[in-house]
Amino acid sequence: MITKSYEVAGMTCGGCAASVKKEVTSLDEVTEANVDHQGGRLTVTSASEVDDASVLVAVEKAGYQATAV
Repeated sequence: MITKSYEVAGMTCGGCAASVKKEVTSLDEVTEANVDHQGGRLTVTSASEVDDASVLVAVEKAGYQATAV
């Protein structure tokens, strides 16, 4: 399994985290996504390499900005 982390700006509640998780887990290559809205961190797990650009676009669809860590 491959794990990658991202910093997500602007999340303030569990609803924010749920929105990000929903968009990111909709990506085919993502098997799991954990979102910590208090720490502003997204951790993505996959069986194969995840394209950072795809994750960043998914986070933007949820209404937030992210950067790979």
